[in-house]
Amino acid sequence: LSVPTVLTRMGVSEGFWHHEYWLPPGAVWEDLKESADIHYPQPQHLLLCIPGALLLIFVRCSFERTVALPLGRALGVSDKQRPKVQTNATLEGFYILLGRTPKKEELVSLAKKSDLPVRKVETWFRHRRAQDHPTLMKKFCEASWRFTFYFIIFFSGLALLYDKPWFWDHTVCWLEFPQQPLPPVLGWFYLLELSFYCSLVATLPFDVKRKDFKEQIIHHIATIILIFVSYCANVIRFGMIVMLIHDASDYILELAKILHYLKWKRVCEAVFSVFAVVFIISRLVIFPLTVYYYFVTKVPLFPISCLISAFLMILQLLHIFWSYMIIQMIFNVIFRGEKRQDARSDTEESDRSEGEDLAKNK
Repeated sequence: LSVPTVLTRMGVSEGFWHHEYWLPPGAVWEDLKESADIHYPQPQHLLLCIPGALLLIFVRCSFERTVALPLGRALGVSDKQRPKVQTNATLEGFYILLGRTPKKEELVSLAKKSDLPVRKVETWFRHRRAQDHPTLMKKFCEASWRFTFYFIIFFSGLALLYDKPWFWDHTVCWLEFPQQPLPPVLGWFYLLELSFYCSLVATLPFDVKRKDFKEQIIHHIATIILIFVSYCANVIRFGMIVMLIHDASDYILELAKILHYLKWKRVCEAVFSVFAVVFIISRLVIFPLTVYYYFVTKVPLFPISCLISAFLMILQLLHIFWSYMIIQMIFNVIFRGEKRQDARSDTEESDRSEGEDLAKNK
């Protein structure tokens, strides 16, 4: 069966899958018809990303509970004692329904309603926010899971592509495109990457929220769309190279976070410096000047190629944004000697303010 026939049976409009949208000029879906020996991407296979994402979430929860948590305790990761919040229905109701950080006039109103000094109401909200603040152990477990996944996926991808001529010579990516048979192992790799990013989107509300939370959402959605359309249009070779370039620095960043949570300062700074070099070279040099360049110059224009190009440009803008944050952090921490803090850390009060409150209560 051809791709449009299968997807039409699944309830997807055949007009949506018109070959002029998805394939370069002169190519039709019949060119990608499978046989006993030759396989091409089948978009319906991407539906497996739903159970795949659920499976990864289960694996993550099991990993964090049975591996990361005991490892963190063995390495001395401990959470700071946080001030306890006294039960107050008025303040709790405002916190849940109206906001976590009341304005000055709202503090005065709440103080009158609860018969408390304004200063105590302000302190109550600070302590209540601290309760929702992610613990150091949670951050350690999350970073451990992402380090493990990124490490495995990067070196697995490298092993898969190392002997492929189109990995070293990007012009070969487009020979006989789009009639490029899909090795099953590359199809499964694609599906695993898609499942992982779907799992990240599903767990975003529960993960540690960083300063770049909105940028993370944009990145994950753009990545999911790129994986989906590149698979359907059989832009697999190019997509594999793009994913490998992006995975090259991710596991190093997660390792630096782990070392930061362990308070291994010197090693952490060394690893973070390596991450910064790899990130900037891979995403500001290799990706735009070689990989993206060959895509723009070698692939004929058609609707999906334009869409891929647009979303790749969105990723490149995010790369520039994150590179600025990385360079700023290196300059402030290493050259100015300021206290290290994750450039993408959450935006709640610092542990220092929590410590001051504890000292006052004691």
